[in-house]
Amino acid sequence: MTVVPAHRRSAALASYVAALSAYDLGPGGVHRGLPSSTISITIPEADSLEIGWFGRSGSPERFRAVVAGLHLDPAELRQRGSTRGVWLTLSPPAAAALLGVPASALSGQVADLADVAPAMAHLPERLADCRSWPQRRALIEEALLAGLDRNERNTGGRELPATLAALSGTARVQEAARLLGCSRRHLSGTVRGALGVTPKQYQRLLRFEAARGELVAAARDGTAGLATVAAAAGFADQAHLTREWRAMAGCTPTEWLRAEVLTGPSA
Repeated sequence: MTVVPAHRRSAALASYVAALSAYDLGPGGVHRGLPSSTISITIPEADSLEIGWFGRSGSPERFRAVVAGLHLDPAELRQRGSTRGVWLTLSPPAAAALLGVPASALSGQVADLADVAPAMAHLPERLADCRSWPQRRALIEEALLAGLDRNERNTGGRELPATLAALSGTARVQEAARLLGCSRRHLSGTVRGALGVTPKQYQRLLRFEAARGELVAAARDGTAGLATVAAAAGFADQAHLTREWRAMAGCTPTEWLRAEVLTGPSA
């Protein structure tokens, strides 16, 4: 088998892979999975993951490796024993291009990686055999490239990336439709069919993620308060930011920072 050089793997996957990193859940092995506008894949090095949803009925489910679609609710991830693994996030078009299923099929839920992409079922065991981060990264990237080869007809063209770019660059759905030269109804149908969420929900997720990024930067630099973070992320004020975080994360921004950033994992 020909091994693709690291820089070529990264270049080929650049438009699909938003992040690829190692993680360590730290003491207790618990992590709050925040609402997300991307598809995430979490692959533990050894022990399986137990995942439950805050505010939803039902018992937590156990997965050897997990794929999570776009979701507006917080989840709890618990990994006993070894708390390390690999975590990556994919843009919505990557679901079809790399995994072979549309992002809408994964929206609001989690599933085992082996069920979503059977050809990647080997990754947890192969990952456990790796002895360095370059080996782990290469393993994951080679598997994603193989998925891209299998699903080359599912890349979806340029319409979806252009649609998502318009939504991310505007504050209102109607403005995004105007930029795209289509009706709001057409835009809504495109986004619902591809992502499983409405355009407004997608923009809500983007604003939430912008706030998360601003919060982390502010906490680490000690340069900004919640009011500044709220303004930078597009919220009306600090109270609006706090209400949205309670609704979407199940906690306040300060509580999340204390648990996940200042004393816990940053992923």
